[in-house]
Amino acid sequence: MKRFDWDDLRYFLAIARHGTLSGAARTLAVQQSTMSRRLDSLEQRAGAQLLQKTPDGYVLTVAGEAILAHVERIEVEAQAVERTITGADLRLEGSIRITTIETLAVEVLTPVFAEFCSRYPGITLEMLAEQRSLSLNKREADVALRLARFTQQDLVVRKLAELGFGIYASSEYLEQHGQPDFTAGAAGHRLVLPHEEAMGLPEMAWFGDLSRRAGVALRSNSRFACLAAVQAGMGIACLARYLADGKGLVRLKTGRVAPKRELWLAVHADIRHTPRIRALNEALAEGLRTRSACLNPIDD
Repeated sequence: MKRFDWDDLRYFLAIARHGTLSGAARTLAVQQSTMSRRLDSLEQRAGAQLLQKTPDGYVLTVAGEAILAHVERIEVEAQAVERTITGADLRLEGSIRITTIETLAVEVLTPVFAEFCSRYPGITLEMLAEQRSLSLNKREADVALRLARFTQQDLVVRKLAELGFGIYASSEYLEQHGQPDFTAGAAGHRLVLPHEEAMGLPEMAWFGDLSRRAGVALRSNSRFACLAAVQAGMGIACLARYLADGKGLVRLKTGRVAPKRELWLAVHADIRHTPRIRALNEALAEGLRTRSACLNPIDD
């Protein structure tokens, strides 16, 4: 009877989901050549072609479609085994994968992580600062910090903080263009905005209404790029207070209360009692509590 290596099946799933060797390789943090070699190994053991390469990427063959659901069930069980083992680990050592947005990681969380690592030198933190939400169920991360409440099942969630927002411009920009009249939709002004997908966020909907008659100077999927553009005088932007305060910018008066966002922490229920996970969660809660004035300042 032929035996299949779970790692080979895992590589098959990644290619099937992403359609390319490069995308699958990035997901699994391996070389593209490794993906190709693993797929060849699996197909040789199976005695059938499972994925067909086309000009648009890899697609499932009939044989690949026949095994896909079975392999996905194996993946679910393998992840459950991994979570169970992790949850039973009583050591205050090992690694923890944390996912959150990049600006929060850089501007706020890094000092918290530094204090934590000083206290627990046996624990290694792996920071995954990505736009997409990584899956805790699939063990893509152990701890997640996001600006929206988690809705997935089997997660233990906790609200850690509220984040304030403001509208900013450089002094040079204001000298050249004057103060925007938000009652008139900031007509004649230029905006620095995130990508279109982010325009539905509460703070961006608020900003979009206030600046509905302004033009757009720049769009970027990087909040750091937006901050740099505002500092360079390209236009006005809505930015988190923790990111833009103290950066030499002018926070503009709007006459309307800015929305706030909630910061939530989540871990999978299977690992919530693991000592190193509990220690990090408490450190994050305390670290963010002591930095509440930075995250959500009281308006002047």
